[in-house]
Amino acid sequence: MNKEEQYMQAAIKLARKNLDGSNGGPFGAVVVKDDQVVGRGSNEVIKNNDPSAHAEVVAIRDACRTLNTYDLSGCIIFASCEPCPMCLGAVYWARIDKLYYAATKDDAAEAQFDDAFFYKELALDPPKRSMASSQLLREDAVKVFKEWIESGQADKIRY
Repeated sequence: MNKEEQYMQAAIKLARKNLDGSNGGPFGAVVVKDDQVVGRGSNEVIKNNDPSAHAEVVAIRDACRTLNTYDLSGCIIFASCEPCPMCLGAVYWARIDKLYYAATKDDAAEAQFDDAFFYKELALDPPKRSMASSQLLREDAVKVFKEWIESGQADKIRY
């Protein structure tokens, strides 16, 4: 078994820990940097009453704490399942270099974890989505961005 397969087995082992469903669904993830696991996560949605506590997000948070950074450039994430849109967004925001996943979103749907609704919704213009959304006070919010720009950016940390 090569290193990638070993890391994926670690993610799958974390997923298996949640078979009873008391913490959340059977999903696991590990973040690796320089051939070392720096972050681990399994689904903790139910355990923490946190709908964002998917395995990938938990593993990213753990890796950020371990490495004391918000930027996981140079890292690889191994997920027991193809990430949902939220988790994929978190992987991108963390600047992770590469994603490996085992099961597909279709495999998850067969196990009654169906993210198809979210993929469809995100492809729609906001007024066409099933959740009502309205824009308010754009000008006030844009002023804050302008103030940010005018306050000087040399000392601001980019992320």
